[in-house]
Amino acid sequence: MQWIHQYQLFLFDFDGLLVNTESLHFQAYQHMCAARGFPLNWNFERYSDAAHHHATGLRDRIYAEFPALYAQEPDWSVLYAEKKKAFLNLLKAGAAELMPGAANLLLALKEANIKRCVVTHSSITLIQTIRHQNPILDSIPHWLTREDYSNPKPDPECYQTAIQRLAQNGDRIIGFEDSPRGLNALLQTSAKPVLICPQNSPYLKHLLKEELAYYPSFTAINDDDHP
Repeated sequence: MQWIHQYQLFLFDFDGLLVNTESLHFQAYQHMCAARGFPLNWNFERYSDAAHHHATGLRDRIYAEFPALYAQEPDWSVLYAEKKKAFLNLLKAGAAELMPGAANLLLALKEANIKRCVVTHSSITLIQTIRHQNPILDSIPHWLTREDYSNPKPDPECYQTAIQRLAQNGDRIIGFEDSPRGLNALLQTSAKPVLICPQNSPYLKHLLKEELAYYPSFTAINDDDHP
């Protein structure tokens, strides 16, 4: 894995990129809605479309789907706290698995002592639970969670904060994302953006109109074909 030495700082999203948690997040939203009497009978593609394009996309579409839910609880932070609790319960029921190739890449970066940082909108509580289940994640020395910045992706604040804290003059920076929101945030920074998502992702065709590196998984990156 010699290609990693071309960069001095690696930036990673978390959910759906390093750890396969997206289906658990979807289930947690379903549990939250169901507990209040509103069955969220979406498929995963519809959930992804709502969740991964705009910072408030999921909130807006759930409230549009259930006006009575908005009347019952118009404060989204209350509902989000209930979703977070449901997600933690799902995590405790079974560990969230690492995405293909993530462990090998993280190990190589550790051995090469290359700077690396996770930039996520997940809370520190969720992060700590998943790290406990997947010890290789503890090899990442720097973490920015939702408590560390104000504006969620696609605002670039989170990535700009990581770059300001960790990058030195002349550093080549690379960032990895799996969603439109995160990718749009990366595109507004000095990092080289790389998209990692399955070839059947509903938004892939649209995103590839941008000139950027794309791989279906970390396992597809090698010394002959690398960003």
